[in-house]
Amino acid sequence: MDKVRIDKWLWAARFFKTRNLAKQAIDGGKVHLDGARVKPSKDVEVGMQLTIRQGWDEKVVDIIALSDQRRGAPEAALLYLETEQSTTARTIKAEQRKAMGSLHGDTKPTTKQRRQIHRFKRINTQEP
Repeated sequence: MDKVRIDKWLWAARFFKTRNLAKQAIDGGKVHLDGARVKPSKDVEVGMQLTIRQGWDEKVVDIIALSDQRRGAPEAALLYLETEQSTTARTIKAEQRKAMGSLHGDTKPTTKQRRQIHRFKRINTQEP
């Protein structure tokens, strides 16, 4: 096997649960091949580099094997190799998000805070 469609490869490598989700991510600009946007029908080859954005994370992976069949996770992990810079950047960003999480407050507003929010919105939406 010399070439595989990029949406099939992303599905087989278990980056996305379905080919349709892989296609949507590619169409949405979340997947770049060697630094450029691609179409779902683009063929990938061994040695190409993909940048995949999933949620908060951005992974840069080198394609080291091709497959168009979805297998188990251990076999899927053998299809690519994540770059060292990508791994370190993801861990640093994850730590930063974890540290910032306590500042944002993931709780619902109290009754007093909710009243203040409503009062603020009411004052700012009224025209003079």
